[in-house]
This record gives sequence, C-alpha cells and structure tokens, in this order.
Amino acid sequence: MSKENDSAAGRTRGSARLGYTFDVKLWKISKTGRKSRPWRVRWVVAGRVWGDTFATYPLAESRRNELWNAMNRRGEPFEIESGLPESEVRSAEVSEAEKAKAKKDPTWWDFSREFMHRRWRTAAAKTREGFADSLASAALGMMGEGPDAPDAQTVRLAVRWGVVPAHAGEKPPADLEGACAWLAEHSLRLSRLTTAQTAEDVHYRLAYKLDGKLAAKDTYKRRRRGFNAAMNYAVQREYLDTNPIAELERYATAGRGAIDPRVLMNARQGRDFLTAVSYVGSVHRNRGRRLVAFFGCILYAAMRPAEVVGLRMQDCHLPEKGWGVLTLRETRPVSGKSWTDSGERHDKRGLKMRDPETDRPVPIPPVLVAMLRAHVKEFGTASDGRLFQNERGGLVGTSSYWRVWQEARPFAFPPHKAASPLASKPYDGRATCITDWLRSGLPVAEVARRAGTSPEVIDRHYAGCVDNSEAEDNKKIERTMGWVGDGSDAA
Repeated sequence: MSKENDSAAGRTRGSARLGYTFDVKLWKISKTGRKSRPWRVRWVVAGRVWGDTFATYPLAESRRNELWNAMNRRGEPFEIESGLPESEVRSAEVSEAEKAKAKKDPTWWDFSREFMHRRWRTAAAKTREGFADSLASAALGMMGEGPDAPDAQTVRLAVRWGVVPAHAGEKPPADLEGACAWLAEHSLRLSRLTTAQTAEDVHYRLAYKLDGKLAAKDTYKRRRRGFNAAMNYAVQREYLDTNPIAELERYATAGRGAIDPRVLMNARQGRDFLTAVSYVGSVHRNRGRRLVAFFGCILYAAMRPAEVVGLRMQDCHLPEKGWGVLTLRETRPVSGKSWTDSGERHDKRGLKMRDPETDRPVPIPPVLVAMLRAHVKEFGTASDGRLFQNERGGLVGTSSYWRVWQEARPFAFPPHKAASPLASKPYDGRATCITDWLRSGLPVAEVARRAGTSPEVIDRHYAGCVDNSEAEDNKKIERTMGWVGDGSDAA
C-alpha cells in the first residue's frame, strides 16, 4: 500500500503535551474487499496504525479530510492512546461529562419514566395510575420553552402513556407522537425544581384542574402523595437533596366535608330504587335484573362497587331465614389495561385499608339475604364462583352498572327528586347504608369495621347525614320542649 507524505513529522510546531504527538502519517483511501463496508481510511500515530471502514467512498473521503485538516490546517497533535486529534478527544470528554451530568440531572420526562419503572412491580394498578396522574400534572409545570408546544391536555395524555414501562421502545399513538417527542426534548431538568418559581408552578398544577378551577381536596392529596413518592426516589438517587415542595402549604382546595344529606335515600326510596332497577333494559338482556342484588349489596351492606364485583358464592352465608354474613376478601377495581399486570381492565387486590390476606365479615339483613338467594337462583354464578357477571359471564364493568343506576333514577323518583342530587351515583347507596347504621346507634368503630374504613373517615364524612333529618330533628325538639304538634306552647 502506498503512503502519503503529508504527515506532521519533521515540522517544527513546538513540543506536544504528555500523551500527545505530532508524529502522524495519513494514508490514502483503500479497499477492504468487504461488501458491507468496502472503503478504509488508515493513519499512523507514533508508529501505531489506526483505521476505520465506511459503506461509501464519500463517507471515507470526508473522514480522511477531517484528519488531514486537523494535521495540516489546525496543526493539532494526536492523542497516542486513542489515535484521535486533540479537538476530537476534547469533544468526547465534553460529551462524556454532559452524559454524566444528564445522568445525575435527568429531564422530567426521563425521570418520570425511570421512577415508574422502579415502582411498577410493587404498586397496585390504582396506585400506578395515581402515580401517572401525579407525574402528568407536574409535567405541566416542568415544560420548557420551544415552538409547537402541545396543549395541556395532550401533555397529560402523553406522560400517562409514556410512563408505562411496557410502552418503552414502542412508537407512541399517532395523536401523541408529536407531544412525546416534544417533551423528550424540551422538558426541564430535575434541578429546576430547586428554583422557587418552578416548584411553586408544579405545586399549583397538583392543586388545580386544567380549567383553572381548584381540584377536590382528595384529588390534591392523592396527587401530592404520588409526587412526594417521586421526590423521595429522587433524593435516594441523589438527583435532589430534598423535596422541593415539602414546605409549600396546601391551597384551599375544593373540599368535601360531610356527605350532602340530599344524596341519601330513605327506606322507602331505597326499596323503590331497587324495584326500578329491575325494569331497566329489555326482558331478554336482563340488564337491570342482573344488578338488583348488586346494588342491594351497596345499599344494605355498604360495600364498595369493586368489592361487589369480586364477591363469590363461597364467601356468602345465606340462610333461609334471618341474618346472613358476607366475608369480603378481595376487590376488583377498574384501572385500565395499561396499569394491570394481567392486561385486563379489572385489577385483583385485597381489601382496601387492610393487609392482603385479611378478610372483613359483614352481617347482612334478611332482605339482602333473600335478594342474593333469588339472584343466584335466577342467574347462577360465574365459572370462578362470582355472584355477579355480565351476559357473557365476565366481570361487571363500571360503565355497565353506572348506566343502569342512571337509567333507574327517573323510574324510581318523582321528577323533582330525579333532578336533585338524590342517589346520583352508586356510592350514595353506600353513604345511605353507613348513615342508617349510625342512626341505629351502632358505635362509630363498628360502623367503620363493617364499612371497611376508619373511624376518622366516618366522623368526617358520614356522621349526622340523614335525608329529611331537619323535620325529624324539629319533632325531637318539640318533644323535649313540651310543645304540642301544632307548635303552640303546652299547658
């Protein structure tokens, strides 16, 4: 192979620094004999041969020109260890430094995905979804500047999609592809949270909805819990020293105190409602009749809908007469396929606020016992023993029972009541049952045990909520004050 005498040897350019040399020779482009990369560029640094191969001749020529310019036009020494010009070595060092810095200070987009990857395996589906909501909310405060920024709603959707570990390496959906690419490039780095303005903006995003209205107190608390968990992870990884919003006080979020008494049904309204449910849907599909006992479990046993969905026949004691017992062992909350390990919409979890292996016996009145016995007689059970199933034997979906609930209200209540908040959602049936237990004189601790919640929650949300309680309270006052029925003074 011929050599080209265009080296730096013999030139007087001063002594090179330690580890560098001007003893460089550059050879002509040659062929390798390989089909994939047929062109080779080679050069010699302090007697050691270096080279690289290329798929096309122009690429090889471009590389040779870079080396030639470094030798002759810029007069650079070459590093003996790597065989590269000084400028390329420095550029590589800067690049490595930038990579190390980025590793210690990731963007919010990269950090969110890293955090979810670490927490995914040990978190329940609902917890995963809660983390994603917190990260997506905070992302609105961690957006950098750049043209064609996506709107807030698209940002939230993009983050919620991007943090799912299973989506790593997948191409985003068409409507989110641009937003994901923008966020990957323009999201602020985690260190920006140490500035007061950014921390306050993120805190604002956790407390407010996209329409600028205050989020409910429970929503804010859930988002902040998720964000705090992410910040604890950031501190553990030494990305941050402390939680940047730890000292920021909660906004006066739209809170929910005691249950609105207007949502509660009295005994007559409860019976009328369950009767109305049986009329929903066609005779052939039995949409409503399949859910009469389902709603009965909510109204007479204060069960959460997700607990009713997972109720199995082997967990029910249903005697022909008297009270029965439902031993609750699991819940089947709807979280969406992206958040569950099984890929199904319903997760399978233990009871809320209890250890995974702990059950909760709930005594049920004879009216509910009869209702469940009639349901099993008419519809049987699912293959896995579940009492409630859809027409195909699958799990009862949230949208299914919500639609039936809403369709039954106009049948059950007069127009002015149907237009009111009365029994506006299934959880109002649970509130009705808990309030009835309290009115009957059950201790708060026992009510909390049966309902699967804490006494603090009972005190805060349920105590004293009774539909039409004002009239009953007035009668109690009349009796105490010794007044007659017409309100006149007693003799």
